[in-house]
Amino acid sequence: MSYLNDLYQEVILDHSKNPRNCSALPEANRQAEGYNPLCGDKVTVYLKLEDGIVQDISFEGVGCAISTASASLMTEALKGKSVMEVEALFGSFHSLVTGKGGEPEQLGKLAVFHGVSEFPVRVKCATLVWHTLKAALKEKQQAVSTE
Repeated sequence: MSYLNDLYQEVILDHSKNPRNCSALPEANRQAEGYNPLCGDKVTVYLKLEDGIVQDISFEGVGCAISTASASLMTEALKGKSVMEVEALFGSFHSLVTGKGGEPEQLGKLAVFHGVSEFPVRVKCATLVWHTLKAALKEKQQAVSTE
């Protein structure tokens, strides 16, 4: 199990130091902002949604390693998914990181966050971008907060 935990830490550090899809998305037709006042994480999620499919997604922001890695891995996982698939993935991810179940094998690379449930303060770091994504899907104008 130690090897697996080391591998998970490597993936999180890689996505934190070299985040994927970390830029503004000029062709976005949805966007939302999120903020975690507890640790200062701030994120903007950009979404290009056409015919109920995530055509493209990106983010910008500042945050801790968990927050940035979560945003990076989320954007990779959601491209090409339908809104229904996005909602299902959100539910599975949220269950995993809050310790309420979830099937890590169904989450692909997102399973690296399975240990976050042991650190309740870090759950907010991992889920901020996901809640911000939901706000973008619903076209909410008010910034998302973890508090």
